[in-house]
Amino acid sequence: MSADVIDGKAFAAGLKQDVARQVAVLKEKYDLTPGLAVVLVGEDPASQIYVRNKNKSTKESGMNGFEYRRDPDISEAELLGLVKKLNEDPLVHGILVQLPLPGHINEAAVIDAISPAKDVDGFHVINSGLLATGGQGLVPCTPLGCVMMLKGRLGNMSGLNAVIVGRSNIVGKPMAQLLLNENCTVTVAHSRTRNLDAVVRGADIVVAAVGVAELVKGSWIRDGATVIDVGINRIEKADGKTRLVGDVEYAEAVKHAGAITPVPGGVGPMTIAVLLKNTVTAACRQAGVEEPEI
Repeated sequence: MSADVIDGKAFAAGLKQDVARQVAVLKEKYDLTPGLAVVLVGEDPASQIYVRNKNKSTKESGMNGFEYRRDPDISEAELLGLVKKLNEDPLVHGILVQLPLPGHINEAAVIDAISPAKDVDGFHVINSGLLATGGQGLVPCTPLGCVMMLKGRLGNMSGLNAVIVGRSNIVGKPMAQLLLNENCTVTVAHSRTRNLDAVVRGADIVVAAVGVAELVKGSWIRDGATVIDVGINRIEKADGKTRLVGDVEYAEAVKHAGAITPVPGGVGPMTIAVLLKNTVTAACRQAGVEEPEI
């Protein structure tokens, strides 16, 4: 068998279209234009590309985009002052501080300084707590995008066995909670899990988010399982050039899985699309209006 490839680009494009329609309704009905502020500190090339794509997508959806670039030697106090200013700005409904930050700045302190209502990355401890306790917070973009793709592929996931390889606060832990909310039976594994191969073989759904290139071998995948590969790793080829690979051994996994996300072109495009969706959600909650149904 050969797995169906889950096209993250196409899924993200559809979600962006939905967001644009929601924004149009909010503008017409409530004179409300969602606004996203992105803060970039330093000149990390990957971060610059990511921020550029975010700003482009924000404007394409009809939202207001605010970009703040700061030198890498900015003090933590100055950065916290900028976050405070954005918290108080009524035109800004979502705040994203691009990570990583320079080593002299405490990332946790910056994340904690963002108003939970505007924390469209879903990293604030209050939003994490709301997710864990079944409350209504803002959910981290990558795991929420993964769940959207899983539901698009599988529909009702109730009772399915899901294994998440990875336990980060950004992906692994919120992913586990989201799948529990879908009534999956969830196992959180990681790079130190004993007999990881046997654990993965028991899964109907595998989410790999451990940050180790091709850690999950294709032979571990149960026939027909759905695989979501969150990993993005650069490895060097024999000719000295690099290529992107996921946390799953893709070439072998496609022989067993029922469906799988590629790297690149799978989970990555969904992260920005869900960021836009979270900004719309945040704007509606702050304005006290219903989020338009599309």
